[in-house]
Amino acid sequence: MTKTIKSKNSSVSEFEAVIGLEVHAELETKSKMFCACPVVDHNLVEPNTAVCPVCSGMPGVLPVVNQRAVEYALRVALALECEIAPVSIFARKNYFYPDLPKGYQISQYEQPLAVNGRLTILTSQGERHIPVRRVHLEEDTGKLTHVEGDEERYSLIDLNRAGIPLLEIVSEPELHSAEEVRAFAVALRSLLLYLGVNTGDMQKGVLRIEPNVSVRPAGSSEFGTRTEIKNLNSFRALEKSVGYEIQRQIKLNRQGKQVVQETMGWDEAVEETIPQRSKEEAHDYRYFPEPDLPPLVIEKGWIERVQSSLPELPLVKLRRFQEQYGLSAGDAGMLTANPAVADYFEGTANAATGLTAKSAANWITVEIFAFMNQAGVGIEDIEVEPQQLAALIKMVNNGEINQNTAKTVLVEMLQTGETAESIVEKRSLRQISDSGYIAELVKRVLEENPEQVATYLKGKQGLSGWFFGQVMRAAKGKADPQIVKQELERQLGEMDQ
Repeated sequence: MTKTIKSKNSSVSEFEAVIGLEVHAELETKSKMFCACPVVDHNLVEPNTAVCPVCSGMPGVLPVVNQRAVEYALRVALALECEIAPVSIFARKNYFYPDLPKGYQISQYEQPLAVNGRLTILTSQGERHIPVRRVHLEEDTGKLTHVEGDEERYSLIDLNRAGIPLLEIVSEPELHSAEEVRAFAVALRSLLLYLGVNTGDMQKGVLRIEPNVSVRPAGSSEFGTRTEIKNLNSFRALEKSVGYEIQRQIKLNRQGKQVVQETMGWDEAVEETIPQRSKEEAHDYRYFPEPDLPPLVIEKGWIERVQSSLPELPLVKLRRFQEQYGLSAGDAGMLTANPAVADYFEGTANAATGLTAKSAANWITVEIFAFMNQAGVGIEDIEVEPQQLAALIKMVNNGEINQNTAKTVLVEMLQTGETAESIVEKRSLRQISDSGYIAELVKRVLEENPEQVATYLKGKQGLSGWFFGQVMRAAKGKADPQIVKQELERQLGEMDQ
């Protein structure tokens, strides 16, 4: 049975949630952070095949910084409006865990790459500018797979992921609800996609978001004891776990109990946060400067080149879509969340004269998105090009096929890659607009159903929809719906006189 902690109406005014996020994003480089090993999808290749003495932690080896990873980090930091440090220092973060082959992680601590940025998020309460404390580079760990059998339990280690460039983005604790946390995560993922530095696939672990949650009495400036929630692999899990943890801590405060500072996991089955281990402090890691790496120097000219190469960012594009295409905030938000979808929309909207942006947006956000969700594919994987979708919409606008037929045609287009024109011709789906022919169909349907006509004439006006369905069925769905409706109204009106 799912357990829930229900909030009371007074909890909103009684307590305030204080939430900061730590986000780890794998950078989509070809090689690892400190060696020449290729970055591979550990779900698709054999374990421990993209490993060398450097990333496996052999003694006597020397790391070398991946320049492309630094450039990608600069892209993110500049897009977040951060201050770039002219000199940053790599440090050793010391802790023992089986997936950390060196016994330490190369990261940045006291002198990170960038600080003092911000990310604008969109919520039901309007826009908020969330401060970003720091953006720094580090390396990823390996991957453990735990095996539990009837007679034995053991763990397997795959070091293919060890050493992959990792960007850590830390917000200030200025988020105050599960909705805001989700909005921050969605906005940041979208930004990373636009910058081309991360695939955004949370289920594969290339983007990992870890909220630090605490509550305090409303109006207080003191921070409460925080917990950190680990291993969240979806926006849904992020939002639900934060919402649950806020209410759990409020309940403890009401009962006069202490919140324990610890790392929590999220149990999706019972929808509860579960304690995992006590939360470490920075001093527990015994940070000290990495002796095998020189300071990372970022020249002003490099910053200027990266700045000038930044693309149109998601929020700018969203506002442009509203102004240029007259879209609602909701439609513009859905279409600009992913740059590939935004490009697909613009390609469709601009592919044919007389095609409205609103109709293109509707077909993409409803029909195309439904197909993508069902098939589990991205916009870049579908068979229908923007020009082909535009041609289909134009056939509807021109009255060549009706809306329902067009939906059927689109499904076949998505499955086969054929054009709308070829499918319509092959299956004889072109719409019937001959008013004389439609008048005969309506007359026949009314003559064949005298009881329903009598009931309609006695005042049951809802039967008009039933008559409409019968006529469309007789026309095999190809009759122009507007002409059918008009003819039905005319002939039924005459009977009622």
